[in-house]
Amino acid sequence: MDTLQALTERRTIRLFQPRPVADADLGAILNAARMTSCASNQQPLRYIVVRTAPLLNRVLAETAWARLVAPQRTPVPGKTAPAAFIAVIAPADAKPITYADAGAAIQSMQTAAWALGLGCCWLGAIQRENLHQALNLATDRQVLFLLALGYPAEQPVSEDVAGNASVAYYIDGANRLHVPKIRLEDLVDWR
Repeated sequence: MDTLQALTERRTIRLFQPRPVADADLGAILNAARMTSCASNQQPLRYIVVRTAPLLNRVLAETAWARLVAPQRTPVPGKTAPAAFIAVIAPADAKPITYADAGAAIQSMQTAAWALGLGCCWLGAIQRENLHQALNLATDRQVLFLLALGYPAEQPVSEDVAGNASVAYYIDGANRLHVPKIRLEDLVDWR
């Protein structure tokens, strides 16, 4: 799979198969994050890989999933839950640019995961204080985001819509998630 294909065909996955992800694949995904550009090459981010119960279930309990289609796309422990979480950690006093660094690193991890046949979901709707405790972080650290990972148990589809159309994602009668994306010609002003 080439890079452009991965970037345009990758969809967020919220339901996963109950099978583990190999450490080598998790390592490759984290290496993609490590090699991503960051401001002034400061490399402020650190990562915690959660892949064993009961911590996996404890982290899952501190997340919120796809509000517009809840509970149909809320993972169930032991059935459709992710096989792993990668917690993106930063200094407690992180500068705003650190959030951009995190976004770039997460995009790299998502693309790497997709290339490896894995699905993922970038989570920002998380209970950060509870996760801070669950992950036993020092006071000078914080959880910025989570990336849920596993083998997909769903196949969401994207569909192009006009710039004035609704972009609310929805589930059809066959239980397939549809993700409207505004057409390129409605997003870009070429000058």
